[in-house]
Amino acid sequence: MRIVLAEDNDILRKSLSFFLESKGYTVDQFSDGRDALDAIEKSSYDLILTDINMPGISGMEITQYVRQTLHSDIPIIILTSSGVEQTELDSFDIGANEFIAKPISPAVLLVRINKLLKTRV
Repeated sequence: MRIVLAEDNDILRKSLSFFLESKGYTVDQFSDGRDALDAIEKSSYDLILTDINMPGISGMEITQYVRQTLHSDIPIIILTSSGVEQTELDSFDIGANEFIAKPISPAVLLVRINKLLKTRV
């Protein structure tokens, strides 16, 4: 299973990638939203994990593009340090499947990933 991980915080991105790879996932890491979206357009992925605020383009823009332009139903989990309820509601409105506030529990993230991927099998 291949995952796109778009997160501009190097430590968080690398630690989440290491954790997910230890659980058997293949993770392509990106610190820039534009680079992540380019990869999504060119390759096949099973899940997108994206931070909202990133250089290039935001996680919200990635989500909108995947849903509206690519017409893809790939599961998308939005990660954010924002605890604002409206941000969470907006994420769901544009097509995100899950919303996880930072700090992220890797165990909880893994449960949510497995749940989303199980529904796609």
